[in-house]
Amino acid sequence: MPIPTWFYLTALFLFGLVFGSFANVVIWRLPRGESLSSPGSHCPVCDAPIRWHDNVPVASWVILRGRCRACGARISERYPAVELLGGVLWLAAGMRFGLTARLPSAMFLFYLLLILAFIDLDTKRLPNQLVALLFAGGLACAAVAQFTGIAAAPLIGGGTGFWASPLLGAALGAVASAGAALVVALAYGWVRKTQGFGMGDVKLLGAVGVFVGLYGLMVFFVGSLLGAIWGLAAARAKARSLSETFAFGPFLALAAVLVTLWGPAVWTWYVTLVTGG
Repeated sequence: MPIPTWFYLTALFLFGLVFGSFANVVIWRLPRGESLSSPGSHCPVCDAPIRWHDNVPVASWVILRGRCRACGARISERYPAVELLGGVLWLAAGMRFGLTARLPSAMFLFYLLLILAFIDLDTKRLPNQLVALLFAGGLACAAVAQFTGIAAAPLIGGGTGFWASPLLGAALGAVASAGAALVVALAYGWVRKTQGFGMGDVKLLGAVGVFVGLYGLMVFFVGSLLGAIWGLAAARAKARSLSETFAFGPFLALAAVLVTLWGPAVWTWYVTLVTGG
């Protein structure tokens, strides 16, 4: 009996909220070298344990009006925001891929991108262990597709004949995406005598390329465009100077999500526009 679309999409959204709550734990603790499992959730101000009924994603924050029940300290709006993003991202993955083998791959990609984006916002670093986990997960999905025929990867793109090999597509995507970013970073550093973006961003693009193949180049382009628009807007508002560094990972993460969801459609539109076909 087929599962109703509304049912599995609702389930994905709710599970995304729950996993978004754990994403908050990772975002806070991992950069600080703290355990992800113990102690349990607690107020960072008074250290009071958070009871289960005060740890319901989004709802508890609203009910408590963004305050700790024990000490009344303010709880950042970012906590429910990350939880909501977790739900929305998994909902979007479900709407894009349906109940197919690609859905778990997309959920894994979107979830780690969410965590990496916020860690980069906080620390201007992309932890190697998370980027390596993302790369390994994409490679595992490609291997499953290669050796079992279950289409877990690539999420988009793919070729025909020899070029249809999932592992080959993953390798090409990783090399092309990371390679293009590395060339641009080195060229920028040579011309401007300063670092444009870090090697963490290059590694992240390589990991994303494992999931999306050569569409990783589009991720790099869209992420750079989004970053440039934000940088110019911030400079125009006199919030920062053009030479000031900022976290590039969130723009790459957003671009990766957008390209995964709509990249092929945008590319088809662009080719049709250029060729007049």
